[in-house]
Amino acid sequence: MLAGFLTYLQWPALTIGLYLAARWAYWRWHVLLLSPLIIVPTILIVLTGFLHVSYADYIGSTHWLVALLGPVTVAFAVPIWNQRSLVRRYWLPLLAGAFVGSAAAMMSAWAVASLLSIDGPLRLSLLPRSISTPFAMSVSGDIGGVADLTAVFVIVTGILGAIIGQIVMRVVPLRSSLSRGAMFGMGAHGAGVAKASEIGEEEGTIAGLMMVAVGLLNVLLAPLVNIALHALS
Repeated sequence: MLAGFLTYLQWPALTIGLYLAARWAYWRWHVLLLSPLIIVPTILIVLTGFLHVSYADYIGSTHWLVALLGPVTVAFAVPIWNQRSLVRRYWLPLLAGAFVGSAAAMMSAWAVASLLSIDGPLRLSLLPRSISTPFAMSVSGDIGGVADLTAVFVIVTGILGAIIGQIVMRVVPLRSSLSRGAMFGMGAHGAGVAKASEIGEEEGTIAGLMMVAVGLLNVLLAPLVNIALHALS
């Protein structure tokens, strides 16, 4: 009965409501476990499991929320435009960082998959884990992975990247906004942009630029990656 009540409109409403509540709680107490990226998926997993609601049923009513990831990513152009002078000044090191970071992320994912004897679509789903969700799902489909599974890896990577990034900042003296923003944007994409924006406006802008640049770069290079993967297999 209750599972039937949470129908097409109720699941999106519940998801949005949980996000807003978690967002308020996180800004109120700044406790990492209250981050919407952690607490909302956890509650939804427990709730759907308790109600015996399949993932297909849940995503069937909330797919439009996933579709909004594209426009949200495009919205990062606003702070980037506002800081365009900073972008013009450092476009070359940022582009180089996007290339190097993307290569390192994919090679490390491939190495971890090999170490754990992960193969097939699961391995391919893991490779784009360091790209923001809309780009990662596109790349995953192009190279033979499972897009929905890639989205999970992206979220986990973002959360861990934001946590590790804060630790790195305490240990390594990153004095420039460029280095701090690029680190969070490359290593933790959307979650990293949110964390970088808490540090400063320039850090948030650079993180957003790096996230979008890495996403576009990987989408454009996905066919070449696919050919290289087939050659290795």
